[in-house]
Amino acid sequence: PGADLSIYNRVMLLDATVAFKKNWKRDQNRGNALKVKDSDMKKIQAEVADVFREVFTKELVDGGYAMADAPGEDVLLVKPAIVDLDVSAPDIRSSTVTRNFSESAGEMTLNLELFDSVTNDKIAKATDRKQDRWRGRMEWRTSVSNRADARRMMTGWAEALRSALDEARASTSPSDN
Repeated sequence: PGADLSIYNRVMLLDATVAFKKNWKRDQNRGNALKVKDSDMKKIQAEVADVFREVFTKELVDGGYAMADAPGEDVLLVKPAIVDLDVSAPDIRSSTVTRNFSESAGEMTLNLELFDSVTNDKIAKATDRKQDRWRGRMEWRTSVSNRADARRMMTGWAEALRSALDEARASTSPSDN
């Protein structure tokens, strides 16, 4: 309450931390010949964080917000975390030809915290869970299709952040009389 987002023209976007759903690796490896390794999980986490940065940077820059590398008076610090990541059919590399199928890419939750970059005061916190749409049929899942579905889910979050910043700007703009 009382937070003024209208003073922020630049955004300092930290790298998203990414954490899998509890027991995700165990559940993925149960009954599957192709086992998920820790190195596979690290690769997926890095890819999800990269997609997050790409999607949010594009949305904010296209919306007229400059990206900042350092704190400043007009810089909003954004700390994102993707939690409960559940990739239904990860595309794990192996020496044998394998194909993974599922009805959905999976789900994830975004925890987003906004801070004043100078004072480090927390301004807002948001949490939202997204689940990829169920297609009603099994589809071949690849790293490309999983990445595209993650991008689509994250785009909604990026649009919501930009919209909130735009709304804050508009509420403080001089009105026409």
